[in-house]
Amino acid sequence: MLNPQQQRDKSWIVEHIPHQGTMCLLDSVESWDTDFIQCRASSHRDSDNPLRAFQQLSTACGIEYAAQAMAIHGALLAPVGSERPKSGYLVSIRSTKLHVVRLDDIDADLEIEATCLARTNNDVLYQFKVSATGQLLLDGRAAVVLNVEAPSLSSTNASGDNL
Repeated sequence: MLNPQQQRDKSWIVEHIPHQGTMCLLDSVESWDTDFIQCRASSHRDSDNPLRAFQQLSTACGIEYAAQAMAIHGALLAPVGSERPKSGYLVSIRSTKLHVVRLDDIDADLEIEATCLARTNNDVLYQFKVSATGQLLLDGRAAVVLNVEAPSLSSTNASGDNL
């Protein structure tokens, strides 16, 4: 495993998560270990942030920042040479509190933290928070399911009928 305190920059992040272009929201990994990751982002201030609507970035979009930190955490934990999960789906957000209305008017970089509360081979539960200069902006819990095949057009429903 890599040194838990070793930082990772944007180019490393782009190589290890599916989010590309302006949708790759995080700038760096500041620290991490087997149960925790802390990332930094400045993209909340970008006028071309793809999550902006009506000339602003809602605090709810911070959930995507946290989800990307979780994806990076999974990439960091993947053993060298092993097959990484094919996909991860955010399946549940719970106990989430938005402490401000918007993110784009926050002058400081965002600090995104995610702590793994529980994990199995295919499921991970994280506690997350997004803050800036010590001010809590949002926090909550997220459940992620790994290694799920994308539904195909020939899927069947519960009664066995083709959809």
